[in-house]
Amino acid sequence: MNKTILSILVFACASAFAQERGDYLDRYNRLVKNVGEAGVGVEYLLDRWAEAWPDDCNMLEARYSYYLAKSRSETVEKMDTDRYLGEKPMLSLKDSLGRNVNYFMVPVYNDSLFRMSQQCIDRAIALEPNAIVHRFHKISALAAYEKDSPDMASTALLDLIDMDAARHPEWVFNGEPVSREDFNAAVQEYCIVFYKTGSQASYESFRVISERMLKLEPRNTLFMNNLGAYWQVARKDDRAASKYYKKVLKLNPDDATAKTNMGIIRRNKQKTNKK
Repeated sequence: MNKTILSILVFACASAFAQERGDYLDRYNRLVKNVGEAGVGVEYLLDRWAEAWPDDCNMLEARYSYYLAKSRSETVEKMDTDRYLGEKPMLSLKDSLGRNVNYFMVPVYNDSLFRMSQQCIDRAIALEPNAIVHRFHKISALAAYEKDSPDMASTALLDLIDMDAARHPEWVFNGEPVSREDFNAAVQEYCIVFYKTGSQASYESFRVISERMLKLEPRNTLFMNNLGAYWQVARKDDRAASKYYKKVLKLNPDDATAKTNMGIIRRNKQKTNKK
């Protein structure tokens, strides 16, 4: 057979296979838009997709999303706190003594289904180790699952930071290279999640991750401000907090976060001195 004709046939077959693979993703996206990630018909489509393309990372991401959504439910719980997971109560009533009784919507996860979601995302990570979106999805799922005690989530994030520092992988996100600024911004987003959660455990995760990043980048004012916030809010130690803010302002006198928080510390000190 003519080599040119053979090449055309091979290309045509490859294109047909690629189209079929893309068709599953298109069908999945349309279905999820109408019924949600765990709606009617999604599991059937995912099963057919897995049979045709067992190593398709888009399929694995879709199965991860399906099992994660399927595992999650919500319950209303009464708590003796003004905030839970950084959120205000959905309902607040008064008891017979006039005290607030707060009710929160709390996420609950089915352990078996959650593990299945993690198996899917772990498989995607193994197949595409430099696709950082898979790793971000795993960390996000762990943070949601653990709620106010994000031990596994913070460990996974620390492992990612250490891997980045030791191996310098060429991370990609949706096919595009991930810059140093992009990586740091993503880590900071998780820091913000831990900070807003507001539990003692989440504050410690916030501190440990910020310290690790600052050790790798000693002049990074983003994580200096984080540590200032940790000492100011979590530990109520304005003196320790001001040390970090002053370091930030020495590097960048116009840093808005450090200037604002130093102003708060000064006002608190003035109020204390007036007493």
